[in-house]
Amino acid sequence: MDYCDKKPQLNTFAFQLLSSGIGFRQTSRLINLSRRCLELKFRKIARHLGHLNSNLRGPLRAPTTTLQLDEIETYETQRNTRPLTLPVLIERESRFMIAAAAAPIRPRGKMTAARRRAIAEDEARFGPRKDESRSALRRVFEAGAKLSGLLDRIRLQTDEKSSYPGLASAAFGADRLFHETTNSKVARATWNPLFPINHTEAILRDLMGRLRRQSWLVSKQRQYLDLHLQVHMANRNYVCRRFNFDDQSPAQRLGFVSRRIRPTELLSWRQDWGKRSGHPLSRLGNPIEG
Repeated sequence: MDYCDKKPQLNTFAFQLLSSGIGFRQTSRLINLSRRCLELKFRKIARHLGHLNSNLRGPLRAPTTTLQLDEIETYETQRNTRPLTLPVLIERESRFMIAAAAAPIRPRGKMTAARRRAIAEDEARFGPRKDESRSALRRVFEAGAKLSGLLDRIRLQTDEKSSYPGLASAAFGADRLFHETTNSKVARATWNPLFPINHTEAILRDLMGRLRRQSWLVSKQRQYLDLHLQVHMANRNYVCRRFNFDDQSPAQRLGFVSRRIRPTELLSWRQDWGKRSGHPLSRLGNPIEG
């Protein structure tokens, strides 16, 4: 994976810092690398991990599999003019992050005169902001349907947003989908049925500085938020424990890998050859499909 890298020894440190909630400027200071070089290294690592996230996951087989989905709001560049929605889909018991995709939405909420002027200036520069939340939800549901193709019945838990039932039925099939909803105003305590996805989103905001509600680390462009999500998902699914008291990672709980993967292994073999790519746990680079 580090072919042609000028400083390959910094890849692991960059991955660990960027998946721990630290921003680009501070990371560049800590590893003594210019911010521009770090950005280029980050993009290469994130694309590599995007392929790895796709290659290592396999079909969900447990008959009691339950999926959970929720959306969080963030923004790119400006909070009051360029909001984003971020749907996240997980497997409930393992806390495995299946998919997440950012999409633009139209500004909403309290409209002051200053905010209206800012929105008008933004539209004059970039054009009217489109609401692509349904498109992002469709992509996330389709990713879940791809993993659950062998299941006779799929249990999906969400809040009561009106667009979820139709999109979920189209992706999973209405005949095998069992959709449970919970009011979003219910307290986000441990007894809430949606606590696993709420907890996952809290971790996501903590370990991705660009998702914090008040932060200088905000994404300037949505595409780099999507890339950073691949870094977080690889770390959360394959490197970290499911819980602090658990010895297994989410991917290990689902049988996708035999043990937790170390960061150096995660960044070892190239992953852009699909299932023919070298398995990160193989010393000889044996293909994943083998």
